[in-house]
Amino acid sequence: MLRLPPFEYLRPRTVAEAAEMLAAHDGRAMAMAGGSDLLPKMKRGQIEPAYLIGLRGLPEMAGISAEPDGSLRIGAGQTLAEVCEDPAVAASAPALATAARSVSTPQLRAAGTLGGNVMVDTRCTYYDQTYEWRRSLGFCFKKDGDRCPLAPGGSRCWSISSSDTVPVLIALAASATLTGPAGSRTVPLEDLYADDGLIPVRKAPAEILTSILIPPAGGRRATYWKLRRRESFDFPILGVAVALDLRDGVVASARIILGAVASHPVRATAAEDLLTGRPLTEEAIEEAAKVASNPARPLDNADLEHYWRKRMSRVYVRRALRELAGSAPDQSQGSSKLRR
Repeated sequence: MLRLPPFEYLRPRTVAEAAEMLAAHDGRAMAMAGGSDLLPKMKRGQIEPAYLIGLRGLPEMAGISAEPDGSLRIGAGQTLAEVCEDPAVAASAPALATAARSVSTPQLRAAGTLGGNVMVDTRCTYYDQTYEWRRSLGFCFKKDGDRCPLAPGGSRCWSISSSDTVPVLIALAASATLTGPAGSRTVPLEDLYADDGLIPVRKAPAEILTSILIPPAGGRRATYWKLRRRESFDFPILGVAVALDLRDGVVASARIILGAVASHPVRATAAEDLLTGRPLTEEAIEEAAKVASNPARPLDNADLEHYWRKRMSRVYVRRALRELAGSAPDQSQGSSKLRR
């Protein structure tokens, strides 16, 4: 049986106090909201904090509200279940509700938070194992080692981005507010992520994600398609988020984001440029799907064959675009059991 290692639990009253605690215990403390990813990692010996700083119930991280300008603010402490069920999310960002609903199981969505999923660690078949399993194989860059089993002669970690909500939020041009000992700052969400499996999030160690802001929907339509072996609860082995602003049938702007194909969410800018200014015809969809799959570089460190996941990135972009165009999804190149 896997057991939690010893730790001390600290309960701050405000986000500022939580940030001060993180700074005071630099390198030895971690913030915890739902704990649905953190606690299993502690049991497996992947992380070993001496202190856990509880974020649950902090007022600055709560609430979902429509702002006067039509934007949507979501507290990072809101559970994924609350995000799924909120009327304001359903009205202005239904693709986010779809992505949140695809995370894990109902029990874990009731505990896990939006902020936790936005900041969730990268994953790898060689890393997300018990201590004994990793020791028998040889430790990796991510924890205790100096090599990557995927690229033993390389110098970087190739673990993959594993969030469902992040591709959608980037497609919706969301921004993130972080609070640390020096105060708060707001940045475009996509700027938080680095192509680095070891340190995938660009933030100061004592900073805490407090809220997400999604700009007004306007004429934007968005969708999320997820590929996984077991439809009920697995992490994504491919996530495709697409947001389009269609005006009289012509694409005014497009965002196509691929998840779980690299150490960071991949934005298919060439495909976005190809679509912009064109009617969303079947020919445009096929061309864009082909171009969008080019930057997908899945490796053999997740479920199912990496070359098949690469091929499915084209299929899933096509399906997402057809959905937004009002066409029936093409089921000819993949099992319907592996849909979102």
